[in-house]
Formats: sequence, structure tokens, C-alpha cells
Amino acid sequence: MLTGDDYKASLDDGRATYFEGERVHDLPGHPHLGSVVQNVADGYDWLAAQAVDGTSPISGVPTTAEELREKVELVHHAGMIAHVTYSSLMTLSTAAGRLAGTAPRYVERIQAFVARAQEADVRVTQCITDAKGDRSLAPGKQEDPDAYVRVVDRTSEGVVIRGAKLHITAASFGHELMTIPTKAMKPGEEDYAIAAMIPVNAPGVKIINTSYGPRHEDLRSFPMSGVEHFPEGFVIFDDVFVPHERVFLDGETESAAVFAHSLGLWERLGGLTSMADGADVLVGFAQLVAEANGLQKISHVREKIAEMIIHATVVRACLEAALTHAETGELGAVFPNELYTNAGKYTGATAYNTIVRHLHDIAGAAVVTAPSMADLENDEVGALARKYMSTGSHVDGEYRTRLFHAIRDLTADSFGGWKMVTNVQAGGGLFAQRIVTRKHYDMDAAKDAALRAAGLVESHGPSRGI
Repeated sequence: MLTGDDYKASLDDGRATYFEGERVHDLPGHPHLGSVVQNVADGYDWLAAQAVDGTSPISGVPTTAEELREKVELVHHAGMIAHVTYSSLMTLSTAAGRLAGTAPRYVERIQAFVARAQEADVRVTQCITDAKGDRSLAPGKQEDPDAYVRVVDRTSEGVVIRGAKLHITAASFGHELMTIPTKAMKPGEEDYAIAAMIPVNAPGVKIINTSYGPRHEDLRSFPMSGVEHFPEGFVIFDDVFVPHERVFLDGETESAAVFAHSLGLWERLGGLTSMADGADVLVGFAQLVAEANGLQKISHVREKIAEMIIHATVVRACLEAALTHAETGELGAVFPNELYTNAGKYTGATAYNTIVRHLHDIAGAAVVTAPSMADLENDEVGALARKYMSTGSHVDGEYRTRLFHAIRDLTADSFGGWKMVTNVQAGGGLFAQRIVTRKHYDMDAAKDAALRAAGLVESHGPSRGI
């Protein structure tokens, strides 16, 4: 296993990564991005403490529902990039099972890479969303053919790809870029049906970073994003060579969607896991700020918190169902139940804005207007700010102010805006989750139940109540 220090050293590999117009030559020492590196390093050290016989606890492919649950809990607590790595490798394992009957020549390559990546303890990020150009046009009909990542040359040793992938969380902070088609491809779009694993420092790879992290030295005003934030990468492939052993699909249009569907499942499980914990945090903040404001007994406040509790419970129940009803793939790997994963992720995403609105309504405008912690320490106005931020002897002004800062940082600032968007978009948009949910729902059983309830078919068993 790598240690945190090993990880930091591994980033000095010549990678071309940029931030706010300048190339970054020292990621660990960068004034803004360095904290991200430290966060990943801490995750490495945390996992090392959980190691068994020197092996990472997230290594291996789960073959039972219990193993799946254990690994999901581990990667969730190990941090964002550990989760992204795990979901990437599980995406490959899931895709391998689905390709066994249609494109078997890639299965051995995929399995070999998964084994190597786990042995080397590297971090993998996911490149799926293309620039797309004019979204009303197919990849092959774009004015610029590079609007979707494509193969521009094939040699006896490998392929050369060109294009860009957008919205790639933590792209600059891993070691490998899992690059896969963003959608199904049709005959004639063979050059766009490309899946490959590309080193971050491969010649021609360029990554532009954007960040929602705080640009403020006093992180007390950013208690959430100051602890953990991961830049989004704009990944450019400027004629990048990929050897055959790292190519997992090349031209098989009928299999192009396999990777996106497999990734969607694991990304939605990760999103569902985060939403389950996040919903509990939002409920906790709502109750705490209601008490700090003296509103905990007001009927409409209690109703809003009750609605938040129900939301949190339903999302958690979907996560439990997805893990409990895990399914086994063609090659023996276990993956979460598609129906409960997608229904849970959809439920969590569609109701999120309403839950946050309830929190803001309960908290009040001080969510965005509370003084800074430095203001509370000012010799001239600090005591007065504390006095008026207090709601009585039982609620200290600093305590209430810190609650407001946490709520603002989580829901009403750059980090909050990022969460609003990614809750919807992570793992594919809401429409994709509706499609998958409908696909895996037993509609025939539902129709049969309705017909029996209406007395339109003969019942062969006890009547079902409605």
C-alpha cells in the first residue's frame, strides 16, 4: 500500500495541470490545491491503518452482499477520491461481465488492469462527459469532429485519441483516467466507441482545474468546504497515444453504452450513500438552528423538520435496499440492485432543493448575512456582534454564528452551489435514472396486481389489500 507521503511523491511525474491560467508544477505545495493533496494523503493513511496483511481493505471485487456493504462503507469514509477509484474499478469489473458475451477479447485486459491498479494502490478518476458541441447533433455530424473523444489514428501498437472530457472530479489528483464513451454509439461512429485507461501524466494530457473551495485564509467561515473540496477537471486529450493493453473498447458501437451504464450504477450508489448521510446532517442543522432561534416548538417549523426526517429516512431505506438486494454479475462480481439504487438517487436529487429550502426558511437570512468569526474577535465591534447574535443566556452568539456559517457553506455558497448541481448531474441526469428505474421495475407484476384488485382476472391466491 502507498502511504500519504508516497502519494504526494507520486504526483511529481510531469503531469500538465493548470489552475487559474497558470501551470502547476508543485501540487502538494500549491496554496489552494495543496490542501486537496493533503486530504487524499490522509485518506491513504487512514486506509493503511485498516489494512490486513499489508493489503488495502478496498482491494478485491465483492462476491457477496456483505462484502459489498463493507467496501461501500470503507470507501465512503476514506474520502472522495478513494470512492471515485473504487467506483471506477467496480465499473470496469461490471462492464467486463457485460462484455463477456459480446466483446470477450477485452475482458482479460480489463481484469488485468483492475488487478494491477489494486496492487499498485493507485487512484483512478472517471472521464465520461464529452464537450458535445451542438447537442442536437450526433458525434459524427458535429461541425468539429473532436466534440466527442475519438480515435484519430490506429497503429500496430495502439491508438491515438483526441478530444476533451468535462466535469471530471479530482482529475489532477489521481494516477489514471478511466476514459469511456458518454453514450451509446451507432454504426458509422466507430471512432467514438473508445474506452481506455490513460495515465494522468501521458504526453498530450492537459487538465484545467476549477474549484469551489474557499479562497480565504480564515477557514472558520468555511467549516465544510474548508475540510474537504475537490476541484473539477477539464481534461484535454491532445493526440494521446494509448497502447493496446490499455484499450478496453475500440470500435464496437454495439457495446459503447456498456461502460456508461456500468459507471452510472456505481456513481449513483456513491451519490445515494452521500445523500443518505447528507440528509441526516441537514436534519441536524435544521433542529439545531430552530433551537438556537427559539423556534423548535412552532408548528410549521416542526412540520418542515418532520418532512426532512421522512426524506432522510426514505433515502436511507433505498440505500439499505440497494445493498441488501445486491445482484451477482456474469463473472461473479456483486453489484448493487439497479432499481433501488436509481430510485433512491432520483428521490434524493429531486427533493434536495425542497429540503434545503426548508432549512433556509427555518434558519433565516443570517445564513448569508452573519458576521465573520474575525468580526466577533474585533476589539471595537466584537462584543456587540456577539451580543446581538445571541438569542439569550442559553444560546451563545458565537455558537449561533458558527451554525449559520456551516449552513451557508454547505447550502448557500460556492460549495452549496456545487452540491446543488452535482446532486442532479452525478452519475447522469435525472432522465437517465427514470429510464433505468422503469427498466428494472416489475411492471407486469404491477399490472397483474391491478387486474386482480379490479376483479378482471381470476385470483389464485389470497386477495391482496390495497
